[in-house]
Amino acid sequence: MGKGLSEKHAAGDRPDAAIEREIRRRTKDLHLPCAVAFKIASDLDASPAAVGKTADLTGYRLVKCQLGLFGYEPEKKIVKAKPSQHPDLEAAVREALIRDRLPCKAAWEIAARFGLSKMSISGIVEGMGIKIKPCQLGAF
Repeated sequence: MGKGLSEKHAAGDRPDAAIEREIRRRTKDLHLPCAVAFKIASDLDASPAAVGKTADLTGYRLVKCQLGLFGYEPEKKIVKAKPSQHPDLEAAVREALIRDRLPCKAAWEIAARFGLSKMSISGIVEGMGIKIKPCQLGAF
């Protein structure tokens, strides 16, 4: 079993007070949707990683990944592998790989470049047999 949410971080790490306030204000039941986390990051001019770290340190669970990779009930992961019919898209994915994985941020950028939804790019990447990692929020 993996580490607990706050155990992923150094013992002396503390949550960012402004981010924590916004998380508490915008969420319920200790669940922080990915889209809300990114909105908080944008509104506070903070990094997504800082929002994810504060969520971890304050006991919030990240849910509803915009790529469909985690945080959905009951299956957790909702993305379904699908074939790509676009060689240029596949090439863009392969060019962006780091240690045989596609960073979440790169997946978002490729989706925007090709006019696809985040969920669509995730399905195509799954269909290519490639894992998306790391998460911009630090969930994986």
